[in-house]
Amino acid sequence: MDIHLISVGTRIPRWVDEGYRHYAKRLTGECQLRLTEIPPVKRGKNADIPRILRQEGALMLEALPKGSRVVALDVGGRTFSTEQLANHLERLLAGGQPIALLVGGPEGLAAECLTRADERWSLSSFTLPHTLVRVVVAEQLYRAWSLLHNHPYHRG
Repeated sequence: MDIHLISVGTRIPRWVDEGYRHYAKRLTGECQLRLTEIPPVKRGKNADIPRILRQEGALMLEALPKGSRVVALDVGGRTFSTEQLANHLERLLAGGQPIALLVGGPEGLAAECLTRADERWSLSSFTLPHTLVRVVVAEQLYRAWSLLHNHPYHRG
């Protein structure tokens, strides 16, 4: 089962890339995390943010794997404890659909992405930098996976 992390941003700091890869490579077997980077639309001093969000959103929706269950990562979404996420992830993986997690750019996700989402998850009530979300998602998915497989990484 593949989990696709579809994220706006291509010029990512090295520490973010290293952190993401560190956890993504630990997910093996039936659960693999795959990153698709969406190039951000250029923002200038008087940028038309609604137009930019629509353009980035269209690119994200085009990148969705066929038949995927779409999860928008959004501050207003559902929150999970680690144990709840592990149980939810287990149900999603059992469903057999690829999972696509959408991470917006600096202004968040386009309304079209939120509308298309089958569900919304919140990582925190804080607003997190969109680049940091990659690391947090990869770590939390690995933690949930390790809990499901009785791996000692999660010692909750």
